[in-house]
Amino acid sequence: MPAGGFSAVSKNDGTVFEAKITPIVVISCVMAATGGLMFGYDVGISGGVTSMPDFLKKFFPVVYRKTQMKEEIDSNYCKYDNQGLQLFTSSLYLAGLTATFFASYTTRRLGRRLTMLIAGVFFIIGTVLNATAENLTMLILGRISLGCGVGFANQAVPLFLSEIAPTRIRGGLNILFQLNVTIGILFANLVNYGTSKIEGGWGWRLSLGLAGIPAGLLTLGALMVVDTPNSLIERGRLEEGKAVLRKIRGIDNVEPEFLELVEASRVAREIKHPFRNLLKRRNRPQLVIAVALQIFQQCTGINAIMFYAPVLFNTLGFKSGASLYSAVITGAVNVASTVVSIYSVDKIGRRMLLLEAGVQMFISQLVIAIILGIKVKDHSDDLTKSFAILVVVMVCTFVSSFAWSWGPLGWLIPSETFPLETRSAGQSVTVCVNLLFTFVIAQAFLSMLCHLKSGIFLFFSGWVLIMSVFVLFLLPETKNVPIEEMTEKVWKQHWFWRRFVGEDDIECKKVGNNRS
Repeated sequence: MPAGGFSAVSKNDGTVFEAKITPIVVISCVMAATGGLMFGYDVGISGGVTSMPDFLKKFFPVVYRKTQMKEEIDSNYCKYDNQGLQLFTSSLYLAGLTATFFASYTTRRLGRRLTMLIAGVFFIIGTVLNATAENLTMLILGRISLGCGVGFANQAVPLFLSEIAPTRIRGGLNILFQLNVTIGILFANLVNYGTSKIEGGWGWRLSLGLAGIPAGLLTLGALMVVDTPNSLIERGRLEEGKAVLRKIRGIDNVEPEFLELVEASRVAREIKHPFRNLLKRRNRPQLVIAVALQIFQQCTGINAIMFYAPVLFNTLGFKSGASLYSAVITGAVNVASTVVSIYSVDKIGRRMLLLEAGVQMFISQLVIAIILGIKVKDHSDDLTKSFAILVVVMVCTFVSSFAWSWGPLGWLIPSETFPLETRSAGQSVTVCVNLLFTFVIAQAFLSMLCHLKSGIFLFFSGWVLIMSVFVLFLLPETKNVPIEEMTEKVWKQHWFWRRFVGEDDIECKKVGNNRS
């Protein structure tokens, strides 16, 4: 087996691109996916430090007094209801939203690799500011810098993974990004659990400072990996693109795939305004699917749980150590379930995973809402040990179903469905919408928890029902379809979306007939 790989033939209805799963592909994907590790660490670390008394006392004294019962509160659900505290978490995503527009330009003009390097630099700057923060301004500036890193990384990494992987295992390798997100969250939960026991009031600094590990890995990875053939060809570097394609596929005869990439690039270069082109009727299916998946992903309520897991468990009556320990358990379930997705996404398919998860998430959130509605009141909680364990089990059930479905597939499906001429713009919109709704949920969750109380889980379960219906009727299966053939083999075959894609072809034929 040359190049240390094994053969993987990308095949679907006639098109065959021979490819080996080479060490360089695996190493490149692992290094690139550390962008997800950083993103996950940022998601997980904020909820832990905001539950630490020393951190709250220094930056959010009003919340500190509420949690220590030194001020009267309206409800147990309102202990952490503070806009400044929510801004600490959500500012990262607002900055990421803004950075996405610049990242779209760099991924197209400078390449996926250099964009990941820029993300790494932003991550390092943000980590230093947060770990050395002496006031709220430094803290927020650090989060904003981290947010810029998230914007650049989330734009470049999914594209990089989709373009460098052979079609047969594209889904599995792309999910490495989401796997690293979940590992980052688990790592953050473990760090928070350890640093919360440090005496002297500086444990939170260590929690924020250890973000330097994934930040350094991403920066190092960006320096080591090769850029994708798609990106090199798109920028006119044809011979270099062909050489890289030959290197990552592990074979000499890459001509069929190379010619298809060159043709896709030629079509892409004719598009002068990719964002304007994205709004054309023929691109509507991809755009609607991408936007809907990002909105639905956030409306599952997953990030509300992952951002604020320790805070949420504290609210439900868990002690500080127990709440952080429970967050570690949910983080571990998150990682294990994402591994399930890697092995099943290219076998079972995208749709089946999403539909099964919809049932599981709906039932688990319904059970949580009923338990909390009966047991946790405004000024008292009767959450016995057995019911507390049941709540954690239901949260884990919810997290596991999300982790093998909406978590990874919310990123995978948009990254593999846009044609090359709108791929950077499409990925930019995908990341932008995701970060916008992440910001909204992060900024509003603690206030929603205060006002809706246990009903917050009914709110999210209602959204799960809506998105499952959407998947059932409007989301086509993209398993094992080459990226450049999505239009012909997916959109033109779908009962609803074909009316949007097909009409452009009819118009083109009419114009051609009129000219002749």
